[in-house]
Amino acid sequence: MFSKKSTNVINVISAITATGIAVGTMALIVVLSVFNGLETLIVDRFNSFDPDLKVVPISGKTFIPDSMQLQILTSMPGVKMFSESIEENALVRYEDVYHPFIMKGVSPSFAEMTGIDSMIVEGHFMLDYQENPVAVIGMGVNAYLSVSMNFISPLKVYIPKRTSGFSDDPEKAFKIKTIYPVGIYGIDPEIDQYIIVPLSFARELLEYSKEVSAIEIKLKNGVRASSVEREVQKLFGNKFDVKNRYEQHELIYKIMKSEKVIVFMILAFILLIASFNIIGSLTMLILEKKEDIKTLQCIGMTMSEIRKLFLLEGWLISIIGALAGLVIGAIICFLQMKFGFIPMQGSNPDAFVVSAYPVEMRLLDFVLTFVTVLVIGYLASRFPVRYITRKYMGEERMGV
Repeated sequence: MFSKKSTNVINVISAITATGIAVGTMALIVVLSVFNGLETLIVDRFNSFDPDLKVVPISGKTFIPDSMQLQILTSMPGVKMFSESIEENALVRYEDVYHPFIMKGVSPSFAEMTGIDSMIVEGHFMLDYQENPVAVIGMGVNAYLSVSMNFISPLKVYIPKRTSGFSDDPEKAFKIKTIYPVGIYGIDPEIDQYIIVPLSFARELLEYSKEVSAIEIKLKNGVRASSVEREVQKLFGNKFDVKNRYEQHELIYKIMKSEKVIVFMILAFILLIASFNIIGSLTMLILEKKEDIKTLQCIGMTMSEIRKLFLLEGWLISIIGALAGLVIGAIICFLQMKFGFIPMQGSNPDAFVVSAYPVEMRLLDFVLTFVTVLVIGYLASRFPVRYITRKYMGEERMGV
């Protein structure tokens, strides 16, 4: 493997091949780790808004919770607490600006359930101030309305009346209530389109009495969500759907997983191309060692054993490149985690949640990458060993 060949170009090609595989492996580890970091970042921020489990009706937008079911849910092992919520599209006006957003009515325990109070970027999270209802809005809402936290100009929330008939006056077709904003939260562009208000405020505006859109559940620490999810589903029956954190944003998570798989396949293809140099290196080596092969045959070594030697050498090139790439990739990821030397690029750095690319190394990515490189190296080595020896050594039967 490391001995100097009579034709020096063989060593050069082998070194170039190992270097190419190392660079490809390093790139694969770094990119996968960045995807892991972004996924964890998004999940953590979603966790600040989403409950562990969410019970929603399969048909219709609202339902009236059964008091017996809620009592059983309260005493269910693994359930720490739950709250009711209402979501509805609403037209919001601030001064002379109108825009549709999502109004979400929540109970006072919403902050304790989700941790949204840790995502407040301006003002405070509260649902009442001096016994008056107040609202917390997302950064996406504030981007359109340019809201000030000064208790001078309130938000006007417009909801179509459920019980009124046709009217030529648009104002009469809507029920309108005013509420003052006291805080702004920032999580994700999808979630930042909400106006969070007290549950009683939302019910009055929507002309509901006991209706809710969902029951949001927080689990105890260390509890397996899947087992509790099954119990909750059994409790509410087939007319309701119980969603975990991933199912509440299923499309986003599927897109992230698909992107990761596609990037892995692209970089694996690049590794395959880099491994083609093994074919040239082994071909030249086999031709150079023709006399040595005859000598080995004379002392009793079979052609099958000789082929295994060349196959092992080609495989060693891939193994050395893979190990070097894994080590270098791990070092780069560690330095990025520690120092964040690769910043997020953009015209406005303050627009990003983090200042540098997030990175998270996972053992499965290292194992999968290493196995992929081994398979590619084996396939690239098998061709010259199997066919070149047959052509130039005059062997008719293969035994690799």
